[in-house]
Amino acid sequence: MSRSNSLLNPNAREAMDRFKMEAAGEVGVNLKQGYNGDLTSRQAGSVGGQMVKKMIQAYEDNL
Repeated sequence: MSRSNSLLNPNAREAMDRFKMEAAGEVGVNLKQGYNGDLTSRQAGSVGGQMVKKMIQAYEDNL
């Protein structure tokens, strides 16, 4: 079974988890290791939005 959110490099999972925890801390969302299904849509969206912001900033910094 193929998951749409699988990473091309399996070793990147740990780095992405650290990145997600860092982004969550920056927006004040308390994530725990593993399942976080108790988050509101707003909380999950703010974490994802912060991750995208940081990725865009890193890309722009490397231009």
